[in-house]
Amino acid sequence: MASAGAGEGKETGTAAGSSLHSKTLLKSQPLYQYILESTVFPREPDCLRELRVATATHPMAGMAASPDEVQLLQLLIEILGVKNAIEVGVFTGYSLLATALALPDDGKIVAIDVTRESYDQIGSPVIEKAGVAHKIDFRVGLALPVLDQMVSEEGNKGKFDFAFVDADKVNFLNYHERLLQLLRVGGLIAYDNTLWGGSVAAPHDEPLSERDRALAAATREFNAAVAADPRVHVCQVAIADGLTLCRRVA
Repeated sequence: MASAGAGEGKETGTAAGSSLHSKTLLKSQPLYQYILESTVFPREPDCLRELRVATATHPMAGMAASPDEVQLLQLLIEILGVKNAIEVGVFTGYSLLATALALPDDGKIVAIDVTRESYDQIGSPVIEKAGVAHKIDFRVGLALPVLDQMVSEEGNKGKFDFAFVDADKVNFLNYHERLLQLLRVGGLIAYDNTLWGGSVAAPHDEPLSERDRALAAATREFNAAVAADPRVHVCQVAIADGLTLCRRVA
């Protein structure tokens, strides 16, 4: 769920006290713990573990991506041979560090958030110590104006290989349009929280808060739009709170 806001406000059910959201959609917590302990934690770099543990102490810790999701993103970045990436929504920088570690030494990632506060307090010291700070171009501001500026800059269209979006859900479609201009054909966009705690499939009489009901509707609208978008191939992954992968094909 990552950042405290890269657009007009990051929505997080966990931080707001909703029971909808957790680090997994799996119904079995022991099974999820098995996945983490058998596959994720044994391969986790020390610096990433340090930042994950530090992030867990933050009052809004539920906004961070899950460890298994971060592991998947790193694998995808390596498979794609990503050199230039974008992250919309940073929070403490947990997923940002994972991306930076997966990039080659001359790789770059543009990180966008409305504030650096949590990043500077928690993530930046770990990232500096990990030796990957030189890969990060942090841009403070609302994501839409920052992305519009990037689109307007010469040489940026089709330059990027990968983007991870973990920010305000109501702007996902707006981000999608900008990111498709910035990504090369064959590049990948990963959108977080696209099952919104399972509420996207909730019946009409499900007892949801007004906020969760509205965000579930916005998420369904986004999922339907990208599924019908001929410019991308789409895959919905039931990991963390739902991850939608969009590979640009046109």
